Amino acid sequence: MASYTAQDVKRLREATAAGMLDCKKALDEAEGNYEKAVELIRVKGLKGVTKREGRLTSNGVVLAKAEGNLGVMLELNCETDFVAKGERFIELAEELLAHLFASKIATLDAFLASTLPTGATVKARIDEGNATLGENIELRKVAVLEGSPVALYLHRTNPDLPPQLGVLVQLATDALEAGKDVAQHIAAFAPLYLNRESVPAEAIENERHIAEETARNEGKPEASIEKIVAGRVTGFVKEVSLLEQAFAKDAKKTVQQVLDEAKTAVSAFHRFRVGQ
Repeated sequence: MASYTAQDVKRLREATAAGMLDCKKALDEAEGNYEKAVELIRVKGLKGVTKREGRLTSNGVVLAKAEGNLGVMLELNCETDFVAKGERFIELAEELLAHLFASKIATLDAFLASTLPTGATVKARIDEGNATLGENIELRKVAVLEGSPVALYLHRTNPDLPPQLGVLVQLATDALEAGKDVAQHIAAFAPLYLNRESVPAEAIENERHIAEETARNEGKPEASIEKIVAGRVTGFVKEVSLLEQAFAKDAKKTVQQVLDEAKTAVSAFHRFRVGQ
């Protein structure tokens, strides 16, 4: 029978995040050798990575960092809220965020293939977290804004969980107080585009088609349909365009007016919400 103590089991659990039974089995198989037991748990965990791939990752965290003219944000997903609020999962997210801030790699595939200071790729590090935490861990999104001041806002949708909603806003000037207000607005109202010029033509055409069909189904007079459609399309553009939305803290003003008063402008933004 392998010789080990309850303290050995505790130490192994803290190092690997594996369950007590798994730790005991590993120590039994390793004949009490701690280093070998760690390796056994990691090997067994990594073998299960492929099986876990594809399992729904509807929980997780959104983390962001902004300093000066650089802001970065990522969404790291897991399966359960239990793991999402766990120390090891948050540590993994913070490690990836630090690397994102240092590397400034703005595309997900390139970031996953990049190398951490430890020598492992981001993908390999996530697979390791997958193995030790026993859940499907997925890096779903990354964002990088640089070249001018960046404001950020993180929101806890549940006080018992880490932030699950985050916004980055790139500003023309160092008006960070106004930038944070706009970031909070974006968090609440979820605009899809910066302004009407950035709304894709196909989205407008689709909305025009829907508005026309709706007007006809409502029995509107043929002579008035064109005007009705134009009004509804204009309403749609205002609804999805950040700068034309009514400002969350003062509905009498548009977001554009708030920015004008702060003598700044928004050139880009990103909004991440876990699972969306």
